[in-house]
Amino acid sequence: MIATPQEYDKANQELSQLEKWLAHLQEVSPIPAKGLTKAGVRKMIARLHEELGVYEGTREMHEVRNEFQPL
Repeated sequence: MIATPQEYDKANQELSQLEKWLAHLQEVSPIPAKGLTKAGVRKMIARLHEELGVYEGTREMHEVRNEFQPL
């Protein structure tokens, strides 16, 4: 679970690297010879997208909550 801005940045970098790796695998081996590897990379990408989305949603919720707190 992503809890800090630093972890968020690290996850974004990881996501970018995985997407580049997947693109490379698809170029090198377009036929499903390495299908398991591609499926694993896609699964990691999906997990990171989900975690980033949860972090972004939580951050937005806190920002909205702070805007509406009485002074």
